Amino acid sequence: MPAPRFRSLVPGGSALFERMYTRLGCEGRPRFRVEFYPYASLSMTIRRRGEWVIVRLSDLLRRAPLAVLESGAALILSRMYRRRGHTSLFDAYLAYARSDRTRNRITHMRRGRVRPGSAGPRGRHFDLSQMFDALNEKYFSGALPRPHIGWSTRSWRRQFGCFDPGPNQILLNRRMDRPTVPQYAVEYVLYHEMLHVKHPTRRSGCTLLSHSPEFRAEEKRFAEFVKARKALDALVR
Repeated sequence: MPAPRFRSLVPGGSALFERMYTRLGCEGRPRFRVEFYPYASLSMTIRRRGEWVIVRLSDLLRRAPLAVLESGAALILSRMYRRRGHTSLFDAYLAYARSDRTRNRITHMRRGRVRPGSAGPRGRHFDLSQMFDALNEKYFSGALPRPHIGWSTRSWRRQFGCFDPGPNQILLNRRMDRPTVPQYAVEYVLYHEMLHVKHPTRRSGCTLLSHSPEFRAEEKRFAEFVKARKALDALVR
């Protein structure tokens, strides 16, 4: 089978993956083709195509140190071939992925690659645009920058809302745009996502903290916090 065509091969990528493949104790001699790919996040994918193993690495890794690329290779190979490598093999990549610098680069990149997409802020029963303005004035003194806001284009099973800093977008689950859902429950979800705008995810030790103590304290300022949580709990049953 001829070698697949690629946009931008990773220099030394084939040898790098062969090296980590052997280090993990995998058997056989697959032929690796490794390329950088313009994903919308820090992604790595791997798949077989005939005699080839095709690897795509996010182009955010172009400037990553060799140790990070080796660590990422070990991580993705261990998952594909179900090999348990020592956790130290994966540390360099995970530390790189969780660093503030990398997360800032991801956010900046996503602003150019991910277009805000939603069904718009005006639903059948609730207008998120008006709701945002009212919440902003009540809880943020009108000072919170306005992101793109809208209802999701499809229903989500459990998630009620999300904030994506890349396209700077808040989406709410369209399942809540119903007359049977209390308005205060929708307001609470929107308020929660507005807090993510105010309190971005940050690094805390070796972990990423999305809901800091400051976030949780401010979340409880919502006037109908307890009632809203109970209403949402009932909605997922």
